Amino acid sequence: MLCLKQLVLRSPSVTASVSSSLRQHARFKSQGPAGQVGLKRFSTAEATVETRDQGRLKEKTLTMATLNPQVKAVEYAVRGPIVIKAGDIEKELQQGVKQSFTEVIKANIGDAHAMGQQPITFLRQVVALCCFPELLDSPALPDDAKQRAQRILQDCGGHSLGSYSNSQGVDCIRRDIADYITHRDEGVPTDWNDIYLTTGASDGIMSILKLLVSGEGTSRTGVMIPIPQYPLYSAAISELEAVHINYYLDEENCWALDIEELQRAYLSAKQHCQPRVLCIINPGNPTGQVQSKKCIEEVLHFAYEENLFVMADEVYQDNVYSSDCQFHSFKKVLYEMGPEYFNNVELASFHSTSKGYTGECGFRGGYMEVLNMDPKVKAQLVKLLSVRLCPPVPGQAAMDVIVNPPKDHEPSYAQFIKEKSSVLGELALKARLTEEILNSVPGIKCNPVQGAMYAFPQIFIPPRAIQEAQTLSMAPDMLYCLKLLEETGICVVPGSGFGQRDGTYHFRMTILPSPEKLKVLLGKVKDFHLRFLEEYSQQEPTISRVPQEHRDT
Repeated sequence: MLCLKQLVLRSPSVTASVSSSLRQHARFKSQGPAGQVGLKRFSTAEATVETRDQGRLKEKTLTMATLNPQVKAVEYAVRGPIVIKAGDIEKELQQGVKQSFTEVIKANIGDAHAMGQQPITFLRQVVALCCFPELLDSPALPDDAKQRAQRILQDCGGHSLGSYSNSQGVDCIRRDIADYITHRDEGVPTDWNDIYLTTGASDGIMSILKLLVSGEGTSRTGVMIPIPQYPLYSAAISELEAVHINYYLDEENCWALDIEELQRAYLSAKQHCQPRVLCIINPGNPTGQVQSKKCIEEVLHFAYEENLFVMADEVYQDNVYSSDCQFHSFKKVLYEMGPEYFNNVELASFHSTSKGYTGECGFRGGYMEVLNMDPKVKAQLVKLLSVRLCPPVPGQAAMDVIVNPPKDHEPSYAQFIKEKSSVLGELALKARLTEEILNSVPGIKCNPVQGAMYAFPQIFIPPRAIQEAQTLSMAPDMLYCLKLLEETGICVVPGSGFGQRDGTYHFRMTILPSPEKLKVLLGKVKDFHLRFLEEYSQQEPTISRVPQEHRDT
C-alpha cells in the first residue's frame, strides 16, 4: 500500500484537497474545542444578530392587533397605573432621588401583612406542622396545633402537603367548613358535598361565572353588579364577554342596596340581554357597608321572582365594626325565609383566608358553598375545577384553621382569642378614626366604615381641575390621586376604577396601616386636599405634565 506521503506526491488534486483539509483543521484547533465551534455555528443568539444585521425580524404572531380583545377590555384598578407609578417612585427613593416624602404608603390594596399586621400564631403553627411534619416531635408547639396538622396530613396523598388533593379540596377540610357554616348560621344544615375549596375567593367567583355565561345577542348572559364594585367582577365580565348590568348603591343612605334600583337595572337590561346573575358584596368593597337582614330578604325575594342565580361575596364576614350592624349570611336568611325559597334559589357564597382577622393573602386559600345547583351542572363544575387540578394545599390548610380555630378547652385558645380580638379591635378603631378625620376636611364626605377594610370618601373636585383632567384625557379623580401620590407619597385608587354615579368623584383607601401611620396618612390627605382646592379655585387651569402611560386611551 502507498503511504499518505507517496499518494500526495503522485496526485496534484489530492495534494490540493489534503492541503485544504489541513488548513481547516489548523483553524479548527486554533478556535478551541469542537463543542465551542458547534455552539457558535448553531447559536440562536448569533443567528438573531445576523438576522438583525441583514434585515428586520419576522413579524410576531402575538401582537396588540392579534391579542384577544377580551384581554384588552379587562381593567383592574387596584393594581392599575397609579400603583405602577407608586412602584417607580419607590425605586427612585431607594436610589437616593429626593422627594418631599421619605416613603410611599400603599393604601391601595387590602394586603394586611404588607401593612404590618402580624400573623395569627395558631394558623402559622398548623401550616408549619403540615409543611414540615418533623416538627410534630417538637415540644415547642402545642398539642391542638399538632392534632389538626396530623388530621389534615392523614387526608393528603402520601401524608404530604406537597401532593395534589381532590379537585374539590381535601375531604376533612371540606367537612370542617360545613361544620363551621352550620355553627355560624345557628344550626342551618350544610352538606359538605356542596363545599369547594378555591384559590382565594376570586377563583371560585370566576368558575361560577364561567358556568353562567352563554347565549348570543339579546340572549347573552347579563350579570348584575353593584356600583361601586370590586373590579374583579367587571374584569371577569369583560373577559367572559358577558353583559355588565350596573345597579347603584345609595350613597346618601350609607351605601344601602335599594330594591327599586335593582328592579330598574333589571328591566332596563332585559331590552338588550338576558339577566341571569345577581352579585352582592357584603360587607361591601369598596364601600364598607353591612347590609341589613331586611335588605337581604328583599334581594333574595327579588332573585326568586326573577329566577336569578345569586353570588354572595362574603369574604369580609368577620370584619364588622359598627355596633349597630351585624353580619347575616345570605344562606341563613334564605333558610329562614322558608323551604320554598331555600330549596329553589340558586346561591353560591364565597369566603377567603385573605381578609377577616387573619389577612393571609399569600396563601390564596378560599372556599365556596353552592346550593340548589342542577346535579348535571354540578358535574360540569367539578369537571371545570379538575382542569386546574386542585387549589394550593397549604392554602387549604390555612382555610381549615380559620373554620376550625382553637376551642375554649384547648391550650392555644387564650392566645388565639387575644390575637383575634386585638386585630379586629384595632381595625374598628381605625375605621372610626378614618371616618372622623376625613369628614373634618372641607370638600370630603365619608360614610361610616361599618365593615370590610376600606373607606370610599366622596371628594369635591373644582371645575378647573375637571377641565384639566379632560384636557389630559383622564378621569378627574385619576388626576387627583396621581397628584396626591406625587406630592405626598400616598397611593390610593381613583373611584372611577370601581364605578360611581356621573358627576361624583371618590377614592378608595384601606384602613390597614397602623394607627400611627394611618394618622400621618390622613393628615397628609387633609393638607393635600386643602392645597388642591386652593390651587384650582384661584388659578387659571394649567396643563400638568402627566406621563403618557397614565392617560386614558
